[in-house]
Amino acid sequence: MKPLRTGLALAITVAVFYALCTLVWTLAPGPFLSFMNSLFHGMDFSSMVQPRPFAWPEFFAALIVLSTWRCLPECSSPGCSTA
Repeated sequence: MKPLRTGLALAITVAVFYALCTLVWTLAPGPFLSFMNSLFHGMDFSSMVQPRPFAWPEFFAALIVLSTWRCLPECSSPGCSTA
């Protein structure tokens, strides 16, 4: 297994799922919040919701942070090469 390819694949996967979750949240926040409450076994996340407009800079900042966080452990391992 090549660490760079693995890191990039994981980073892309995280980025795609983050983008999809953000899309669903913007289209249907109520049902998505209900789904997340159920996914986390009844935890209530409604107190954390603050009504505000969607901000592209915040979206891209989180996307870059999450993708980098997922890629770095693999890409910084010994023997990481671009081949």
